[in-house]
Amino acid sequence: MPLVRSLSGRLLIVTICVVMLIEVAVFVPSVARYRMDYLSERVRRAEIAALTVLAAQDQIVSPELEAELIDKTEVLNIAVRHEGIRELVLSSREIPPVVDTFDLRDPSILDQITEALARLFGTAEAGVIHIRAHAPADMGKELEITLDSRPMRAEMIDYGLRILRLSLIISLITAAMVFFSMRRFVVRPITKVIQNVKDFSENPEDPARVITPRSRLGEIADAERALADMQRDVLAALRARARLAALGEAVAKISHDLRNILATTQLMADRLEMSEDPVVARTSPKLIASLDRAIRLCQSTLTYGKAEEAPPELRVVALRELSEEVCEGLGIGHDDGAVKYRVDVGHEVHVRADPEQLYRVLSNLASNAARAIQQAGQPGEIVLNAEMCDGQTEITVSDTGPGMPAKALENLFKPFRGSTSREGTGLGLAIAQELVQANGGTLALVSSTTAGTRFRITLPSAAAMAAA
Repeated sequence: MPLVRSLSGRLLIVTICVVMLIEVAVFVPSVARYRMDYLSERVRRAEIAALTVLAAQDQIVSPELEAELIDKTEVLNIAVRHEGIRELVLSSREIPPVVDTFDLRDPSILDQITEALARLFGTAEAGVIHIRAHAPADMGKELEITLDSRPMRAEMIDYGLRILRLSLIISLITAAMVFFSMRRFVVRPITKVIQNVKDFSENPEDPARVITPRSRLGEIADAERALADMQRDVLAALRARARLAALGEAVAKISHDLRNILATTQLMADRLEMSEDPVVARTSPKLIASLDRAIRLCQSTLTYGKAEEAPPELRVVALRELSEEVCEGLGIGHDDGAVKYRVDVGHEVHVRADPEQLYRVLSNLASNAARAIQQAGQPGEIVLNAEMCDGQTEITVSDTGPGMPAKALENLFKPFRGSTSREGTGLGLAIAQELVQANGGTLALVSSTTAGTRFRITLPSAAAMAAA
């Protein structure tokens, strides 16, 4: 991985930059102090030279001594100012014009930094500068010197380069220590976590690939524990999925064989209808209806197990006729004792849908409603209503039953979980929703209370489809 793309590499670069910035922040006042020390040293030398001259007889020294003093102090002239009177103590024979004057008696830090940076980077004019500073009391109150600023700038540049080299060395050493510390204590544990994620993704069903938290770093340990919990949850979910897949396959096989057995039983029940025995004649319709429901349930289970439904064959469907077929298919008359079934659909209402699939949806909703009313042991009514609105046909299937249980409402339309009774499988509503969606519509629960339950199916109307 390129250095700039790794965590430790970026930290290395950031560390170098931060250390360099800190060194720059330290260097700026440092170079100002170096300039002040340079000038103060020349002032002290000038003081010694001035004392030497003032101590001589008649304050006169030989030209040779004067030249040596000027050379040792590295100044061009020295003057003492006392009570407003300026006295020249030492002077070179030729002094170029003064380009700037600086007062060292009470300089501010900002002025020192500004003047030092200007001199270092060459923005200040090079040449002779005039310095004023305090002098010992026995000499007077002030000491003035002039000197060439170019040697001072050369020494400042040399000092800056030495500081720069030292800063680079400190930065590299610090960054290297941070780099290897990050590699050891942060990057390596994170790399192990990343590798474990890759290994687990290759075979998430292998429990041996679940990470074992070992890190003693708080954040890394938290990440490892969270990853371990997630991997165990994924492993459990995969195991549950495998068990459900095996169970589904077994249920499909059982349903297939059971459907064949029930078909044979239905043929035998049909013969019972021909019996003249009044008891048999009274019970055989109920037996046949139960067998029909069992066969349909087996067929629904097999169809759902395929994980897909056949594509709908859309056509114009007369909704009233289809609703009456549903009524007859369920064996529920308009006045059938405890359960009443009423179709409140006009002959002009048509929808564009697959008639077989829509029949299955309405039959499922109506049979669920009838079963709920029968289990409540109270008379009830099932009403199928349809209205056209904005190019859509809204079909409602409502009943006056006791309503759906809370558990069924929480898992509505979820296969094997949304059953309203102990005998149910929870497949009916899931299949019904899938069929309605395949026909370009929606199925929703409008309400379910102790006063009854209402489902609404929304499908494109035939007239709107024809106009489009």
